Amino acid sequence: MKTLFVCASLGLLLGGCQSNPSQNSSPAATAAVSVAPSSAPSATTERTLAAIIAGDHRSADNRARDRFRHPEATLAFFGITPSLRVLEITPGAGWYSEIIAPYVQPKGHFSAAIWDDSRPDFPKFYADLNAQLRAKVSARPELYGNVQLLAINSKAPAFGSAESEDAIVTFRNVHNWAIGGNADAWFKAFFAALKPGGVLGVVDHRAKPGTTLAATLKSGYLTEAYVIGLAEAAGFVLEARSEINANPLDDANHEAGVWSLPPTLRLGEKDRAQYLAIGESDRMTLRFRKPSADLIHSAND
Repeated sequence: MKTLFVCASLGLLLGGCQSNPSQNSSPAATAAVSVAPSSAPSATTERTLAAIIAGDHRSADNRARDRFRHPEATLAFFGITPSLRVLEITPGAGWYSEIIAPYVQPKGHFSAAIWDDSRPDFPKFYADLNAQLRAKVSARPELYGNVQLLAINSKAPAFGSAESEDAIVTFRNVHNWAIGGNADAWFKAFFAALKPGGVLGVVDHRAKPGTTLAATLKSGYLTEAYVIGLAEAAGFVLEARSEINANPLDDANHEAGVWSLPPTLRLGEKDRAQYLAIGESDRMTLRFRKPSADLIHSAND
């Protein structure tokens, strides 16, 4: 594993699909309200998630996805607070990183596990995403502070020191690991990296209950039962699930799978208006906990 550090003076701090060439509340209740970007608050401004999400460091394209991804409600459901050590898994160009990193930097710590693109044969798609994330972090040192980028081997993932993270979050990634045939290795690595009592937050495209694994691997949609099974096999306990990122307009049955929908729109102009009307995929939102000694003792009482 290679570690890349981006360090700078914190100075003024902001007050908070990735697709493979891919509180229970209703979607309506959590839909984001469109607001004009605000400038970065000064160090004396309260650094709330809402303020970071509205910050001028986020592009119009990224902000347009808030109504599908519900970042404020999702991170609150996962229990992310400014004092935590948070690891995000393969964040692509950093859609969630640009929210989480400024939120936790002053009191906590943010790191991201990125693909090791040092190999000459590394796929250009992923190398380009790594480059975008590195550029994002280095361009705004006043926001990202001591962000740590961990270059990992995707075939044998491992994340720094054992039991060092308070929370691990992953957005729209599990289907890629399932397709790659090593999803179980990722969840075992998460369990090893988390402190006892730590949280694993998972968001991914949701297949209908009972859908076969073979069908889900073609479509990019996974059943909740499959993801929960992976986590429990690694030692996690399912603590809660939420409909924050549900989309009832998505029936998970599309010609090019989940990649038919935005933001990928793999079919180009074919049925484009239809897919844009559906929006981004129907998604599961699951919160797991690594048992602590206290939790194990309580369960055995």
